[in-house]
Amino acid sequence: MKLSDKKATLSFSDGSASVELPIYQGTVGPDVMDIRKLYGQTGMFTYDPGFLSTASCSSAITYIDGDKGELLYRGYPIEQLAQNCDFLQVCYLILNGELPDEKQSADFDYAVTHHTLVHDQLQFFLRGFRRDAHPMAVLTGLVGALAAFYHDSTDINNPEHRRISAIRLIAKMPTLVAMAYKYSVGQPLAYPRNDLSYTGNFLRMMFSNPCEDYVVNPVVERALDRIFILHADHEQNASTSTVRLCGSSGTNPFAAIASGVACLWGPAHGGANEACLQMLEELQANGGMAKVGEFMEKVKDKNSGVRLMGFGHRVYKNYDPRAKLMQETCKEVLQALGLENDPLFKLAMELERIALEDPYFVERKLYPNVDFYSGIVQRAIGIPTSLFTAIFALARTVGWIAQWNEMISDPEYKIGRPRQLFTGSPSRDIK
Repeated sequence: MKLSDKKATLSFSDGSASVELPIYQGTVGPDVMDIRKLYGQTGMFTYDPGFLSTASCSSAITYIDGDKGELLYRGYPIEQLAQNCDFLQVCYLILNGELPDEKQSADFDYAVTHHTLVHDQLQFFLRGFRRDAHPMAVLTGLVGALAAFYHDSTDINNPEHRRISAIRLIAKMPTLVAMAYKYSVGQPLAYPRNDLSYTGNFLRMMFSNPCEDYVVNPVVERALDRIFILHADHEQNASTSTVRLCGSSGTNPFAAIASGVACLWGPAHGGANEACLQMLEELQANGGMAKVGEFMEKVKDKNSGVRLMGFGHRVYKNYDPRAKLMQETCKEVLQALGLENDPLFKLAMELERIALEDPYFVERKLYPNVDFYSGIVQRAIGIPTSLFTAIFALARTVGWIAQWNEMISDPEYKIGRPRQLFTGSPSRDIK
């Protein structure tokens, strides 16, 4: 962090002495006021529910400019990465700060590929779940259970242990997600294969069966790989902050990542694309294209209770840069699978057209976000709606582990301990 020449001065209306607050400058984006000594100097905390104006850490991994609609991984625009790199190259970048050269890429691919197999006893743990258990419940348990099998790499103060844990988590997450899916549909588990790409291997573990060979469709493979890239990291969101807070206690990386999976399960976070697809399906069932205009009018009526899912974002106040890429990917997949006339995609395009032209939505900057199209892509591929959030977790694992590693490596890191504004009863005696 770079200390700014200017300082902030906090003054009080009751005549108390003013306090000077140092200001630090980021590479880009807003500066921050350092309030770490505020309580010691004033006896007061700041109050910021939802952390809307609070920087909980310093980070060099991901930067978002919501007003510009900009997303950077280690300085590289998401558009360039999605068009020119595969997911494992992006993983290497997020973990190490630079894109890999040819040898580094080959070595990293090899390391990840040869860690995709999970301990065979995990399948017995899997069988303890009901067949109709939600995949996120299963995944939360499986990820946390990894600590019981790979305790040889849980010394968080050892950089090599952290590196091995990162490789293991990135490599095994597709295997765990596929296991959760296969178990839910009553099919035998498919082991990973080392001759396939990261994404191709996941598709095979998901959709192969012992009765016939499974051939990976390259268009589908590239589309899913792009979904992984677009979801790899997203700054200090709820699940990433959860991983950092959980990890700040010194717990092992598998437990920290399991906490991120659990947080992502929430419908306000990882379940957004599922909610968007459900909205499109309900609209199609209730009149489809003929009812789009009427539906959008209901959205504008605050008393109707109708919500437009997949539009707007807490961070982006401009077009989500990932949404345009996902729209292009959606077209490619539907064409490759002969689904160009998919009614849900037509509905999505019409909803987007209205939202980009209607003053109501334009004034409120309700642009499509990445969730708007990713659900359609996954549905076309054959991924069930209940598994959408698990796919998200698979992709976000590299971001979580990179953020966790960055925190552990930070000499200023401390266990997280938010403060509160207490509004309960003061001290009292039992009478």
